[in-house]
Amino acid sequence: MVQRQIPRPAELLELMKFKKPDLDPKHRRLSAALTIDDLRTIAKRRTPAAAFDYTDGAAEGEISMERSVQAFEDIEFHPSILNDVSQVDTTAQILGGSAAQPFGIAPTGFTRLMQTEGEIAGAGAAGAAGIPFTLSTLGTSSIEDVQAANPLGRNWFQLYVMRQREISYGLVERAAQAGYDTLFFTVDTPVAGARLRDTRNGFSIPPQLSAGTILNAIPRPWWWWDFLTTPKLEFASLSETGGTVGELLNSAMDPSIDFEDLAQIRRMWPGKLAIKGVQTLEDAKKLADLGVDAIVLSNHGGRQLDRAPVPFHLLPEVAREVGEDLEIIVDTGIRSGADIVAAIALGADFTLIGRAYLYGLMAGGRQGVDRTIEILSDEVERTMKLLQVPTLKDLTPEHVTQLSRYSRLETGRDSFLR
Repeated sequence: MVQRQIPRPAELLELMKFKKPDLDPKHRRLSAALTIDDLRTIAKRRTPAAAFDYTDGAAEGEISMERSVQAFEDIEFHPSILNDVSQVDTTAQILGGSAAQPFGIAPTGFTRLMQTEGEIAGAGAAGAAGIPFTLSTLGTSSIEDVQAANPLGRNWFQLYVMRQREISYGLVERAAQAGYDTLFFTVDTPVAGARLRDTRNGFSIPPQLSAGTILNAIPRPWWWWDFLTTPKLEFASLSETGGTVGELLNSAMDPSIDFEDLAQIRRMWPGKLAIKGVQTLEDAKKLADLGVDAIVLSNHGGRQLDRAPVPFHLLPEVAREVGEDLEIIVDTGIRSGADIVAAIALGADFTLIGRAYLYGLMAGGRQGVDRTIEILSDEVERTMKLLQVPTLKDLTPEHVTQLSRYSRLETGRDSFLR
């Protein structure tokens, strides 16, 4: 029989310790977000549908994006045992410098559309966390303003080579003068991908008021207040601002760019050069032979060619073949610190986060980006401790298995399981 007794008042008082209420609604909702998916849920609630879908969506059937996210879920970790991980070092060496974490912020266009603080929030948060920030050619803050927001941190610039070459060349010169240490030459956007969510939403830059957007704005007055009371939303590097995203990209991008353009940019740029949008082993080998500093395995977040290769699937093969010759960065599909650790274990030197950063931005501006970085950093450290690896260099392919979900058939290439 269980012995029972009437609790004494003093014992009840010990249990009745209430948490001090958090009167700051932004801090309260961000503190409650424990994962990147939690931040996405908040972002969707607080952001108009067209802006959220531009961020969250991808090309055509969104197959590339979904496969890229699924690829990180389809792994199995293999922890070591009896290693001292009372302290772990998450510092990464990349492109001639260090980063406090093995991830940085990827270039994203139209960022002030998602939330008015835009790239300035991203750059400031990255600098405070000791990780790199990458500004897009299609950014809504200038090269110089981002440098001012992150004067002591590492700023990288992502370049589209446009039809008007002098515009691109001018951006290269401005980034060099502002002290950016790395240039990302993007090679996967000869034309715009078919982003069907944007078409269905009638999404344009700048946003246009319609009956639908007005109805959608009613439960989100804060977004429209920010939009209407802050400087006009426009590209900091381009004069053309009207039309759909596809129209803007197609008017600016040049499908004729080739390796001579790469050579020209290499001659102009004094810092490190990374090629973003590499999607085959053959191209990785070619770029290694050309002596570039790094490649970014990326399918542009699934926003260009649908059914494109999954970067995380390509990683082990590319790392084996060219990992000694250049640095390898991976993006697309990363939603947790465990994803980042898995990429490092399979041969990546570094990773980039795009949507994860933007979900935080939409959820709470600069504080939301800080929360994104905090969540991912905690997950990286915890995953390393549970794998019992004290440094990033201790992560090896033996720690991760990519489970097979897709099988590539013989179509002119060697067959292998994915």
